Amino acid sequence: MATQVFKNAMVLINGVDYSALVQSLTLNYEAASLDETAMGNDSRKMRGGLKSQGLDIQFFQKYTCVDANLFGLVGCQTCIEIRSCNACSTDSNPRFQATWLFPRYTPMGGGVGDILMAPVTFEPAGDLSRTVAAT
Repeated sequence: MATQVFKNAMVLINGVDYSALVQSLTLNYEAASLDETAMGNDSRKMRGGLKSQGLDIQFFQKYTCVDANLFGLVGCQTCIEIRSCNACSTDSNPRFQATWLFPRYTPMGGGVGDILMAPVTFEPAGDLSRTVAAT
């Protein structure tokens, strides 16, 4: 099995391609762990609960693109699609897509001499889907 170097991810927000402005991204997917242990059980019994996802993206700030588009999305739900490689969706390059809430935005931050970044976190507002192109 070949390994993959993570260097050309695809990020689409409301159909706008931000791929060339992304330094890093992290997608988390989890289910709540619910305790259904009853009296008389000798061991804990856990059950999966509601699923959730989080998406963190570190953008290189470009006010004519990143800020111009993201500033107005604060407090709104938005459609985001990501792939590990900016190429067609395949078995080895699945497409992850969901509706996300954009609760906060940091248009600038850093120290003297730093590259201006815009870190963002998206919260779930719908189910996360994982699809690959039909062959």
